[in-house]
Amino acid sequence: MISLVAFDLDGTLAISKQALTDTMGEALASLLAVAHVAIISGGDWPQFDKQIASRLPARADRSRLWLMPTTGTKLYHHKDGEWQVVYAELFGEDTKKNILEAFDASLEAAGFTPEKTWGERIEDRGSQITFSALGQQAPISEKKHWDPDFAKRKVIQADLRTRLPGLSINMGGTTSIDITKEGVDKGYGLKRLSAASGISLEQMMFIGDAIFPGGNDYPAKELGLPTVQVKDPEGTLAAIAAIVACLS
Repeated sequence: MISLVAFDLDGTLAISKQALTDTMGEALASLLAVAHVAIISGGDWPQFDKQIASRLPARADRSRLWLMPTTGTKLYHHKDGEWQVVYAELFGEDTKKNILEAFDASLEAAGFTPEKTWGERIEDRGSQITFSALGQQAPISEKKHWDPDFAKRKVIQADLRTRLPGLSINMGGTTSIDITKEGVDKGYGLKRLSAASGISLEQMMFIGDAIFPGGNDYPAKELGLPTVQVKDPEGTLAAIAAIVACLS
């Protein structure tokens, strides 16, 4: 019996870096009435707050919601009327320095230099370093066309893996690459969630848009969870409706 449904965020529950629609917020509230829900993605807490926490309707049972920023290297849970940090795994300064230097070298080697960027391209999220090819504030219309088949990022990813052995390097969102500690991916985060929540992996399922080798949702499939791959938030809405109907 499924007790928890875990989701990717960008491309699955919402358009890249955009807030949940009212329709999605209501769908999640309905799901929270029958199951726990976890959301795991590369963004940091401020992005989660903007996209998810502040967008849920009043009826949503937040005590059943587990928010997992930076690919699950942080976990937030709602308790005593507020969001509280359950754990946070942070990089040391030397590791951060090595990652930033490797990014510079890999981008130069790959030669994928966009004509225009919007905001910083590399962001330090404490427990994760994230590269956004067009910048953190790039418009969705530009991001959709830069690397729709993941081909450009696969080249950068492969080069980074030669420069940063011992770290996890995964593609996320529409233009980003996330670097976390060794062994850290969504599978790792879901195992940490299981320990923190007391919900076994056998009681979990996962929904995402990048469930393929090299995609940052694929570790959930490798973990053995039942998975549903969607193309966009509309597909996710249909999946949620089916799950709610079954669990009800």
